[in-house]
Amino acid sequence: MSKPEDRRGEGAAGGAPVRIGRGRVVAFAVIAVLVIAGGGTYVLRAARQSDAAVAAAAASESATPRLDAAAVLTVPHLVVRNTALGPSNGEIALVPLSNPGGPRALVDVRCERVYSVAAGGFCLTAHRGVVTTYQGRLLGPDLHPVRDVKIVGGPSRARVSADATRAASTVFVSGHSYMDTGFSTVTEIVDARSGKGFGNLETFRIVKDGRAYRAADVNFWGVTFAADDRTFYATLATKGRTYLVRGDLRSHTVTTLHTDVECPSLSPDGTRVAFKKRVKGLPKDAPWHLYVLDLRTMRETPLAEPRSVDDQAVWRDAHTIVYALPGDYGADLYQVPADGTGRARRISPAAVSPAYLGRQRPGA
Repeated sequence: MSKPEDRRGEGAAGGAPVRIGRGRVVAFAVIAVLVIAGGGTYVLRAARQSDAAVAAAAASESATPRLDAAAVLTVPHLVVRNTALGPSNGEIALVPLSNPGGPRALVDVRCERVYSVAAGGFCLTAHRGVVTTYQGRLLGPDLHPVRDVKIVGGPSRARVSADATRAASTVFVSGHSYMDTGFSTVTEIVDARSGKGFGNLETFRIVKDGRAYRAADVNFWGVTFAADDRTFYATLATKGRTYLVRGDLRSHTVTTLHTDVECPSLSPDGTRVAFKKRVKGLPKDAPWHLYVLDLRTMRETPLAEPRSVDDQAVWRDAHTIVYALPGDYGADLYQVPADGTGRARRISPAAVSPAYLGRQRPGA
């Protein structure tokens, strides 16, 4: 019988036998222990640094000067969901347009998605526990809840009409038998005055290419309202394609207008739509580019934001588009010219779900 130090093993490529001595085994074991210990130290250090960063951010957030909400409501302002670390994470925040990156006023209402106009707003919430439940909350002019409405899944998009008489929600759901788009949604519109719903958009009559259309894989998302109480625009997905549709709440009908449109947002004058579009050649996990569509000519204009934008953009005014991109604390807000010129710039940190108030506009 050979001694332990004379035992032989096969080389990595199955070649000549390699002699492995006890000294080398011991040395390898020592190195392995040191590597494992070093890795554990690194993980522990990273965790401590992460905890310290969270604590520092929370302390900074708590120490940041706060504005009075009632005062901010009287001037042109931006409504957002606050994503800064700290006690107010997830709360509605108000920021004067004169200093969108500056101090905020906070409203003690937490939302996953929020949207507002001067007359009121809509907040989609998630109550996480053993079983997660969801709720829609219609908001008054002061952004406090006035009525609750039922939603059936995880919040994705929220919009209200210019006079706050209509509120739209898009939520993620499970249980559908089709997954052509990789997810399933339910999009509903409610009358904010009565709380009565107009039904799931999937129940609306669809007119596609001038003909009635029905399919089991239909999905809707991303509503944007026109100036009246009946007209809206949204995304329709079916058979692997997306379409911009114009909807009519009175006739319960949607009509396709243009292909390859997602998450439309109607311009203040009602003549253009900002949207995100899947562009071939971009990574699968970041495929969207921002465009503006002229509804009169159906001409598309690509915007000067080179990064992928997975958001339903809003119009700051007739010339500027605002949207969220990932940031250090959730997301940051950026703006870019609506005519395809210029370049994108950051305007507000730690914020999503923007809405601009303090001016007259027909759509959102």
